[in-house]
Amino acid sequence: MGLKFRRQHPIEQMIVDFYCASQRLIVEVDGPIHLGQLEYDQSRDRELTMFGYRILRFTNGEVERDLSGVLEKIMAACR
Repeated sequence: MGLKFRRQHPIEQMIVDFYCASQRLIVEVDGPIHLGQLEYDQSRDRELTMFGYRILRFTNGEVERDLSGVLEKIMAACR
């Protein structure tokens, strides 16, 4: 689709895993540490959403087991 993503991109006072400026889309890939910080992640997502960003979250396992499915969800969000 010709989309460009930046890795480890700063937005506001945060660093996001992947960011596509043309879509204002943030993609986060969460490892096991995120299981213990769900409230923090939800708060961060709310703040980013208030600034007009869209956020997709995937686990490391999803990316490892079903990369094509993850990519399809990202492309669907950009259509």
